[in-house]
Order: sequence, then structure tokens, then C-alpha cells
Amino acid sequence: MNLEEKLRVLKEQREGAHMPHVYYGDPTEEFSLKLIECMVENGADLIEFGIPFSDPTADGPTFQEACERALKKEMTPPKCIQGIKRLRRNGVKVPIIVTTYYNIPYVVGIKKFLDEIKKAGAQALIVPNLPIEEAKELLYEGKKNGVHIILQITPITTEKRLKTISDVASGFLYVINVEGVTGARENMTNSTLKLVNRVKKHTDLTILTGFGISKRKHAEAVVSAGADGVIVGSAYAKIYEKNLITPEETLPEITRLVKQIKRGCIEGYKHRLL
Repeated sequence: MNLEEKLRVLKEQREGAHMPHVYYGDPTEEFSLKLIECMVENGADLIEFGIPFSDPTADGPTFQEACERALKKEMTPPKCIQGIKRLRRNGVKVPIIVTTYYNIPYVVGIKKFLDEIKKAGAQALIVPNLPIEEAKELLYEGKKNGVHIILQITPITTEKRLKTISDVASGFLYVINVEGVTGARENMTNSTLKLVNRVKKHTDLTILTGFGISKRKHAEAVVSAGADGVIVGSAYAKIYEKNLITPEETLPEITRLVKQIKRGCIEGYKHRLL
């Protein structure tokens, strides 16, 4: 199922989308495969597949350490692309959205990189450190190759810039809930809920929110406020990082959180319809 179709089906079913973010190769490649398969089996509608990078400027301490561990195990972009292929061979059918910092596709070559991730089985790409003003080539090649380039909106995005982003975006919009970097937080602020409503005035595209979501109540709050789903990353990494020797033992706890956050996405949509 392609990305647009999946998002359409979720809306028809009146469900918020749940997209976990995993940095591939942390702490091992085999665990990442098991982790992603486990998430898909228990409520992940999409997967954000992170390619580890040495200077992940948009990420907080949890994901910075995840990248460092993966790189120490000699994880590389080609190995990550092979990992997407392995997931597809293993029966993972949900849309896969690759996240990478711009240095990697730039060095590989934009067209070649997009071709490779598409052939591997990915449908979209997020580049956190590429501003819209410098994204012309990536947007052009993405449209030409049928790979959605997912753009981000932050609390400090101006109305003018928000319109510019909305006009060229495809797939979905990634709304960053808070200023700063990724990381699990205790509470969702009113500014998060206001930001979602502000974005909705500019676009009919699906809106997924991320940065700081770590609990069912967070997912329920942002979906009930009008978001179409949530992106959760550090909350999962915080679970398995407690046991990096045998991380598979943490999968039951991760499974519980995946199910809880998906339940929040469903309940949030119900509240929106009341």
C-alpha cells in the first residue's frame, strides 16, 4: 500500500496514524529489524526509518546516542537501504519514510539516492536540516521519481513561510510540536494544539505531529485537536537503551507502548467527531 492510500484509508476508518521513528542499526541491525516488525504488528501504520548520521542536529540526546551506537557498529547508508529491502522481503507492507541529513543524499547524488530508496521499498524522504529555500532540487527530483519529500513546520514558522511550504508539500506535513530537538516530554502544551489548527488553515494535507510525544494521552490530545497522527521516536529508544546487551527482552514493553499510543490515536479521533 502506498503512502497516500494508507493515509486515506486511516481517515476513512477514523483513526489517527501512528508513525514510530527508528534509527536503523541501533544497537544492532538484527534488533532493528525485529523492532520494526514488532511495531508494525502492534499498531504502527507507517515507519520512519532513520539513517544514522554523525551530527544529527535536530535530534536530542537519546537519538544522538542511538546514531553514535549504530555508527560504531559500522552502519552505513548502503546497509540501511539493504535493511529496507530486508523488511520488505520479511513481509513489512506499511509505508516506509526514510529520514536522513542532507549530507548523505548530497554526496551520493540526489537522483541516485532517491532511486535507491524507492527501489528498496521506501515511499518518502524527510531531510531535517534542509530548509525549503534550498530544497528546489530535492523537490524536483522527488516529484520526478515518485518519492514524497516530507516538509516540516515549527512553532516559529511564519504565515508566509507556512503557505510556501504547504503549496509545494506532498505526502504529509510534519508538524514539530516544540522548539528545540527531539526527545520524550511529559506534557503537550497549548501552543502545540494551536499550531496544529494554524497549519490546518493552510492545507488539506495530512498533518502528523512529532517531537516530544511519548504517551497515549499526548497522542489523544494532538489528534483530538485536529492532527491526523503522531510521530514517536525517543520514547521507544529510551526503553531498549536500558538493555543494550539483550534488547530483544525489551520488546514486550515496547509492544505495550506501541499499542497504547495507537489507542490514543483512535480515541483522539473519536473525541474530534463529538
